[in-house]
Amino acid sequence: MTCLLNRHYVDPKLKIAIDHIAENVQEEYPNTIVAYLDGNFPFYDGFPLLPHLSHNDGEKLDLAFLYTDHATGKQLNRKAPSFIGYGAFEAPTSHEYNQPGVCHQKGYWQYSILGTIIPKWHTENYRFDSERTSTLMHHIIAEPAIQKVFIEPHLKYRLKLNSPKIRFHGCKAVRHDDHIHIQL
Repeated sequence: MTCLLNRHYVDPKLKIAIDHIAENVQEEYPNTIVAYLDGNFPFYDGFPLLPHLSHNDGEKLDLAFLYTDHATGKQLNRKAPSFIGYGAFEAPTSHEYNQPGVCHQKGYWQYSILGTIIPKWHTENYRFDSERTSTLMHHIIAEPAIQKVFIEPHLKYRLKLNSPKIRFHGCKAVRHDDHIHIQL
């Protein structure tokens, strides 16, 4: 659907960077597919890719998390607990900072809206693959062309990520514990 709706266009520099990241991940985890979600429309810069606030210049791309089959532990590639890749959150544990709760308490109703409106597919069958997702994140951070990465603070802590490239996107956006946002 992403391609049919022309939501997959990115700047050539970002395409090169994501190809490099995917190759590096595959070296460590053969057969792993780094799947993208939303990029940009192929129109002029400034054309908004709704509902995103910032996908309007080809310099941003959302990537799917990596999952395993809960029962078998096998890698799941190009599969996610929702049909669009968004809305199935990897929520904070009781020992992690609860940014979604903070945003909700401040009145930002849209912050978790995708979790209520997007149907999920048997989420009990999917397990967040923290090992491969951490590897993916480390390769994203190491890529010189990537300047910003948005992911929820609890996942930054859980995946042991430490980089000035990783930033909090603010409560006016939507949650980023169902995908990774990267940008040049």
